[in-house]
Amino acid sequence: MNKNIKILLFYFFYCIITGIDKGKFYKQKFMIKEKRIIYDVLFVNGCQPKILPHPYRYRILHQIEQLKAGNLNSKEIYYLNLEPLIVRDFRVIIFYRCPWTERINDAINLAKSLNKKVLFDIDDLVIDTKYTDLVPYVQSLSKSEKQLYDSEVVLMGKTLKQCEGAITTTEALANELKTYISEVFINRNVASEEMFKLSQKALDQKSKFKNSNEKIIGYFSGSITHNSDIEIVIPAFLKILREFKNVKLLYLGLIDIPVGLKNFSSRIIRKKFVNWEDLPLLIASVDINIAPLIDNIFNSAKSENKWVEAALVKVPTIASNIGAFKEAIIDGQTGLLCNNTTEDWYKALKSLIVDEKVKKNIADNAFEVCKKEYNTLMTGHRLSNYINLIANKHIGFVLPSNGISGGILVVLIHASYLKDEGWDVDIFVPETEKNQNFVEFKGHKFNIIGFNNAINLAQYDVLVATLYSTLNNILNYSKVKKKLYLVQGYETDFSPYGDYLREQAEKTYSIPFGVEYITISKWCETWLRERYGKKARYAPNGIDLNNFKEHKRNLKKPKIRILIEGDSSSHYKNVDESFKIVEKLDKEKFEVWYMSYNAEPKKWYRVDRFLRKIPFEKVAEIYEQCDILLKSSWLESFSFPPLEMMATGGYCILVANYGNLEYLKNEENCIFYKLGDIDDAVHCVERLISNEDLQNKLYENGLSTAKKRDWKHFKKQILRLYNY
Repeated sequence: MNKNIKILLFYFFYCIITGIDKGKFYKQKFMIKEKRIIYDVLFVNGCQPKILPHPYRYRILHQIEQLKAGNLNSKEIYYLNLEPLIVRDFRVIIFYRCPWTERINDAINLAKSLNKKVLFDIDDLVIDTKYTDLVPYVQSLSKSEKQLYDSEVVLMGKTLKQCEGAITTTEALANELKTYISEVFINRNVASEEMFKLSQKALDQKSKFKNSNEKIIGYFSGSITHNSDIEIVIPAFLKILREFKNVKLLYLGLIDIPVGLKNFSSRIIRKKFVNWEDLPLLIASVDINIAPLIDNIFNSAKSENKWVEAALVKVPTIASNIGAFKEAIIDGQTGLLCNNTTEDWYKALKSLIVDEKVKKNIADNAFEVCKKEYNTLMTGHRLSNYINLIANKHIGFVLPSNGISGGILVVLIHASYLKDEGWDVDIFVPETEKNQNFVEFKGHKFNIIGFNNAINLAQYDVLVATLYSTLNNILNYSKVKKKLYLVQGYETDFSPYGDYLREQAEKTYSIPFGVEYITISKWCETWLRERYGKKARYAPNGIDLNNFKEHKRNLKKPKIRILIEGDSSSHYKNVDESFKIVEKLDKEKFEVWYMSYNAEPKKWYRVDRFLRKIPFEKVAEIYEQCDILLKSSWLESFSFPPLEMMATGGYCILVANYGNLEYLKNEENCIFYKLGDIDDAVHCVERLISNEDLQNKLYENGLSTAKKRDWKHFKKQILRLYNY
């Protein structure tokens, strides 16, 4: 038997025998790391499911089901378990009935700083005591109980005011919310697939337990706060009970039996709260469902759940003619509406008791409406479309590594401009370092994701590959509108002949469809078009002049400092040639600094000071302390070091290549030497030192070139690469 199969069989039998958690055992024994998951929406639930199961189910579980039907992935977390850092893994964060806490405050502030959209969800006017004071039950609380209740309401309102928009259930509730927050979307309470399934099952059983002579009026109150609402119907009930001996009343919940009905206690059926899974069968057992509500703003904001739940089991509803019932029910067709008078309620009740055809017609019509308009799957597109509409544009840049390089700095500049424009920006790298939660760059904070240890389920407006090795990461991802390939060099030549990576890089320039090309180099734009037929959009590269302090160099001093920059392990950087040049220079007159992001200096290099992995914000200081940049690269898409050296007033002696020719001119702002000609390079150094007129010319023109290349000049062009 295969060894791996033996291990798995042992694992399963061991778990069965010992009764331990299989997932936990598997992670411990087989060293499986729990992967980070990136979603679209986070629901922060402020409602305890055991205390208020129905609101939690409708506003969390059902909306998650709606979003899934609309191709958006979401998860929920209880607000007391919220760690603010979690918000970085979502596009939109929705706080449902959450009272304000320090953690919620921190989470909202972090989400906003990352351009995540922050919304509040509420299904009752429990956001201000001016509304809750209208509820008789709240007024009946003791002083200490009411103080506690009111404090929660005030904190709920505080969270609402920190959010950028709200989602709610009814027009009346939306109108009130707009006095606190401008952006409000109505997503009515709808039934889940499981509710429809259970309701269908109840319908199938309905004929088995119904007594044709008995008529039951059901009141499914929900909570004790509805004690006062039932008083509206008592006079009509008394008339009906006296007139129709076959009528009974079924009460569900904590409400008290009104005093006026005590004489009819034998015809009153009391039921305690039941699990929601059992509710459809109970509602199906009645003939008429009632939903009386006192006419005030608090009740007008309530949803039409009672009508929907009854409609799913084809039981007609009589409701007060206010709020969501008035909006949802077509009087006489999908239900009956009453103006809270005894006469109205009496007529409505009697009509459904005596006319079976009318009762059935209303029930059937309501069922058909709810089947189409009150189902999570049928309405999911509306909610997901809204989320996609209000969410900030979402972009992900896929980097080849965590390292520092000119190409990565370009990406971070682009990301910074997009973030300033309100984009939600993710930075992807193969692996994140321990405790690395963000990339911080020039005052910006970006969410960083290790694509090898994360599962990405979120939607993106744009995904950007930034090196040939990152292209497959975006080509294989389906939940993105636009895929871009930022070409920063001819990467085939990054590897020596015979290296298989040359083939991997080369084929990325011939992708037939599914990706669009953008670049920061005129040279790259040209060869992409002429050689591969790819029309690439172009935006120039630049530098941040605020980082550089310029000063005129004195080349008559006893010791002149030469800076060599580049990775000695990258053959196209040609660093060896630079060190062969300095070998021929007077050791007493020239000091050599070497700056490399990755590789160490080779043993034979003459190095007075080695600078490895200098933070980008410190690089300008290195240039400022050196006099001459000596660079021998024969391949660059756009070479930053010469531009940065010129911005400090320093001099550049280098090999001409397609990338630096975009802004460098020989004998104008730099000196070019012939590739491979060591003596020519030495001569260039000596000529520069001895020729003061040449120094002045290179100094003035170098500063002028740098000023024209300030990033601020190119911001609009950069944004157009992604906004089109």
